Amino acid sequence: MENGIEILLIEDNPHEAELTIRALKRQNLVNKLVHIDDGAEALDFIFSKGKYKANGKVQKPKLILLDLKLPKVDGLEILRQIKADDRTRQIPVVVLTSSKEEKDIVETYKLGVNSYITKPVNFESFSKAIVEVGLYWMLLNESPPFIIND
Repeated sequence: MENGIEILLIEDNPHEAELTIRALKRQNLVNKLVHIDDGAEALDFIFSKGKYKANGKVQKPKLILLDLKLPKVDGLEILRQIKADDRTRQIPVVVLTSSKEEKDIVETYKLGVNSYITKPVNFESFSKAIVEVGLYWMLLNESPPFIIND
């Protein structure tokens, strides 16, 4: 995996981010996870801009978990930019959101999302869903090698 990042979690709710991180770590599904809580910073991180310019390379995690409702830049725009760039198009993106709106589901799939999951409301169901997502994307899914150089 490029740059050693396994999961990039883009989530502005600190409680949901903490639950996600704990569920993944409890099951030993991730060693290197980066959490970012606003959309503009997430784009800077992925594309090595702004304060992340020193990274020098586009970040290519094995998986991006993306909320749609984010400050500064929303999840749809993040998804749009990831899937429009040859350097990041192959990164699997799973939308993990509270939105059940049909327009959000349709738009994310039009933009190339790999999966759309509505966050369960209770703790146990939320934790179980995160573990299942982690098991699939981190252990079962075979990702293609990144063939586009920066």
